[in-house]
Amino acid sequence: MAKLLAIDGLNIVRRVYEASPEPDSPDKAAIALRHALSSFRRLLETHDPSHVLAAFDHGGPTWRHALYPRYREQRAPMPSFLRDALPEFHAKLAAWGIHVLCVPGVEADDVIGTGVLRWLHEGRGEAIVATTDKDLHCLIADGALVWDHFKNEWHDDAWVRARFGVAPELLPDLLALMGDVTDGVPGVSKVGMKTAAKLLNAYGDVDAVLAGAGILMTPIGERLRAERDILMMSRQLVRLKTDVQLGVTWKMLALESH
Repeated sequence: MAKLLAIDGLNIVRRVYEASPEPDSPDKAAIALRHALSSFRRLLETHDPSHVLAAFDHGGPTWRHALYPRYREQRAPMPSFLRDALPEFHAKLAAWGIHVLCVPGVEADDVIGTGVLRWLHEGRGEAIVATTDKDLHCLIADGALVWDHFKNEWHDDAWVRARFGVAPELLPDLLALMGDVTDGVPGVSKVGMKTAAKLLNAYGDVDAVLAGAGILMTPIGERLRAERDILMMSRQLVRLKTDVQLGVTWKMLALESH
């Protein structure tokens, strides 16, 4: 049976780069990318995939910025030295037979979501997502497994429930309710993870929460009614776009050693 390994490229590269306290410089970028290359090699050795989808953000505005111009406005841009060194890093991956995907107008998460769901729905075999990004953990609901490269641990349905208090399929709704400071997703004011999980476990998804808790004459009910439009937009922002035109075939993503 075939096995797809989807790698959240910048999740690894940025984590490795930012682990060093050194000031930004070409040397820091070169050292970080050398370590990141070793991380990719270790992923291949650990999981022995038949197919690899290595996704990187293309850069520039995406459909989420069009929906909400303040999306990610607080996030620091990628250091220029690192950005300038990425094409050479991509070339080294290509030399290993790894096809790097950078699709304009969408995020790497959307590319991974599209590829993984397509793979699973076609019944091609196992799908592993190498990331620490919480947004991609919703794919566990469709049968994927998440691998945390930095902790060397699997994340499955039970892990998501223990960490977030909801099932994987409800993760986007949880993030919509509580917001996501990292990405600048507003969410509902004064709703944190525990409150969001409690609402979802009591009522169901966001629509059910609005239909149930949203009519209560309580502070939370009032906020849900007042911020309904913000909540619905937040839900759009945190959902993966899973109909991206990837422009590749499975044959192109196959590793030659298999």
